[in-house]
Amino acid sequence: MARSYGMIEFYLNDQPIRTSEAPASALLDFVRYHEQLKGTKIGCREGDCGACTVLVGELSADGQTVNYQSMTSCLTPLGNAQGKHIVTVEGINAAGNQLTPVQKAIVDEGGSQCGFCTVGFVMSLTGHSLSSAPATEKSTIAAIDGNICRCTGYKSLERAAAKLTAELEQRPAENALAWLSEKQFVPGYFAEIPAQLAKLKPAANGTEASAATIAASATAHANDGSVSTSPNGHAQNQNDHGHTNPAPFTHALLGGGTDLLVQRLEELREQPGVRLIFDQPGRRGIRHETTGRVVLGAATTASQLLESDLMRGLLPNLPQYLKLVSSTPIRNMGTVAGNFINGSPIGDLTIMFLALGASITLLDAAGATRELALPDLYLGYKKLAKAADEQVIEISFPAPQAGDFFHFEKVSKRTHLDIASVNSAAWLRVENGIIQAARVSAGGVGPVPLYLARTSAFLQGRELTAETVSAANEVMQSEISPISDVRGTSDYKRLLLRQLLWAHFLEFAPELAVDELI
Repeated sequence: MARSYGMIEFYLNDQPIRTSEAPASALLDFVRYHEQLKGTKIGCREGDCGACTVLVGELSADGQTVNYQSMTSCLTPLGNAQGKHIVTVEGINAAGNQLTPVQKAIVDEGGSQCGFCTVGFVMSLTGHSLSSAPATEKSTIAAIDGNICRCTGYKSLERAAAKLTAELEQRPAENALAWLSEKQFVPGYFAEIPAQLAKLKPAANGTEASAATIAASATAHANDGSVSTSPNGHAQNQNDHGHTNPAPFTHALLGGGTDLLVQRLEELREQPGVRLIFDQPGRRGIRHETTGRVVLGAATTASQLLESDLMRGLLPNLPQYLKLVSSTPIRNMGTVAGNFINGSPIGDLTIMFLALGASITLLDAAGATRELALPDLYLGYKKLAKAADEQVIEISFPAPQAGDFFHFEKVSKRTHLDIASVNSAAWLRVENGIIQAARVSAGGVGPVPLYLARTSAFLQGRELTAETVSAANEVMQSEISPISDVRGTSDYKRLLLRQLLWAHFLEFAPELAVDELI
């Protein structure tokens, strides 16, 4: 199916959509205000509550199946829907409006009270049902880690998850979609979606525009307005919201949207020329090069890190660390480079990759590239050592060797879906009880995410003992400059980081005497 430049094409439930709305506008607003599908709710608009959860299906490499992930539509750029299948709650019920097994389990177990959040739980659990991974009670509950309920408490929802898990035990490994359709988890039209999405793929000869080209060519939505078409017949100027035009910022790049659509949605929606990089060819993927370095595409998501066999092999505990990063929908959207460039002093992925010894590759508008060590990217609070026209295209780090230690710790008010008060990561190489090399990082204790260079250098060549840890803490305390804020006093943050340093070493060497440390 040929399409014009500047148009975004995707499937919304069982309907084809073709729109020239601003690519940087929120998918949530398009669904609700343009398509009048009001089942998807507006909650926090920060990706925390999950009331706006939808499913985003992407055609697999073989073109035969669609892989679905839950995402928060309030933070999903509309342009990232290009070529995909977007599913709202209106798109999961069979004819006759019968409840799906997911909906029925929630109803039967009393998992809905006011109902505002229920749609998000339903969509997250439906996405879990469509997954190819085996369903366990633990994985089913994990699927709703991005959904908050303020009425019922969670025990009823946990019972619903257990009931659903029991039903999914019957799901076959092969041709699961046919079984799910027969059991009315999803309607029959899902079987037709792979063929429909295949028609939206750019032609191999490049005559059709890619999603990135469309995003790059997006212009003047605010001045000219935009019109979309769908079989439902809805047409509306989405940009007429009565807000003023802020001063545009140049070279606007937008990945998963999990930071910028919280901070600058209105500005981005009105800004011509925003470039979407989430689906740019070559920007995803993880590879182990013969040089011994691991290389990630800049748009690799936290979920892709978590699911990567390569990363799991090199860092066996990485999945449990990444489970502490936000929630499933946000991990499905948020990119590694986006976490770096946001420049938050407590960015979880940034802290991990500082301890891994990461570097980034920057590409400028002229096509020139340069490599920069990740610690050198940060000059001050939200101030980066990159030109406005430079963008991260790759991230690399030396592959850990067998026997190396890597550990990440995070302190926050909630275990999941929360911002850290203080976080820290450490990598060690130890031989015969002597620390041969070390890298320690810390967040929340300075204006930037910190690579603790002096602490790391101090550790090198010393015995792995409690005395070494205590002495390293003294060096570390001189490297940090925490401030008192809503997440704690400066003294409290110093204490937290001391405890996290010791937690690293107790993980590395459990035989260390705890009473010597405390």
